[in-house]
This record gives sequence, structure tokens and C-alpha cells, in this order.
Amino acid sequence: MSSDGVVVDEAVRAAWDTYRVLEKRTPAKERQQAQQRVKTVRESVGREEVSRGTVFLVGVLTGYLIAEPPGGGEQLDPLNDLIPAVIRRLPSFEMADPEQVPMVTGVLMAAAMGMDTVAWRDRFGTIPPKEAMVHGFVLWLLADLFDSMVDKPGTIDQLMRETFETMDTSEG
Repeated sequence: MSSDGVVVDEAVRAAWDTYRVLEKRTPAKERQQAQQRVKTVRESVGREEVSRGTVFLVGVLTGYLIAEPPGGGEQLDPLNDLIPAVIRRLPSFEMADPEQVPMVTGVLMAAAMGMDTVAWRDRFGTIPPKEAMVHGFVLWLLADLFDSMVDKPGTIDQLMRETFETMDTSEG
């Protein structure tokens, strides 16, 4: 595990791939490729690091949704709008363990307060698989909220993939 909230780049990309696996609009071939990339990264850097990547992305999307509402709409109040909306929708995922809700809510609160979500979560030890799964659902819900605010499905996925492509070209 890295220190100070730093997450390995591949783990962040794999975390986004977990979103793409959950997203129904992802074409079957791309979903299979995303699943394979997640598997490969989990084998190379570990499941825990991919889970930390998901926590990182939850922080990024939360911060973005609060600071700059997509589509130029009204700014979301994290305590009255964003966090309750996400938490209320978690039960729609049958595999979401209710016992994990306090920790994922804590991550959302940390993000809303401008804190480093990974460093905040790291203070509580490793992320168990059941919790990691719920963070993945939260990431999907935040992405879905983003897309619904711009009224254009797939917008956040396109933005994230462009960001990763830019990172690839700047590293080379």
C-alpha cells in the first residue's frame, strides 16, 4: 500500500474499469476487456490497491460534482443533495452490504469536506472485499448522477477515458 493517499496509476484505471463493467451501456466486448484489465491489475498490484483506486475516484467525482456542477446547473449541497441521494440508491444493488454504508458515507463526507479520500480511508486499515464492492457501486452512482445532470449518458466515461489517454501520452 502506498502512503499519503497515493494510488498506483494502473489501480485507478482498473477502478474505472470496474465502473465500465457495471455500466449496462458498455458494449459486451469492451466489458470483457475491462474485466480482463481489472484481473491483470489485481494480480500485479493487488485487490487492495484497486479498491483504493475506487476510493480515489469517488473523491474525484464527488469533488467535481460539488465544485462544478455538470451542465452548469445549480451547485449540489453535499449534505442535503449529493450524499443522501447516493446512499438512498445503494439498496438498489442487491449485493450492497448495508454494514458497509457507514464507511462509504465517511468517504463521501471526506470528499465533500475537501479531504484526501484515500488518506482518510487508509487510517482505518485495509478495505475488505464487501466494502470495496460498495465503493464500486458508489462510483457508479456518482457517474450516473453526473451523466443525468448533463442529460447525456456516457459523458463521464468519455471524459475519464480521455483523461487516461492524455496521461498515457504525457508519460511517453
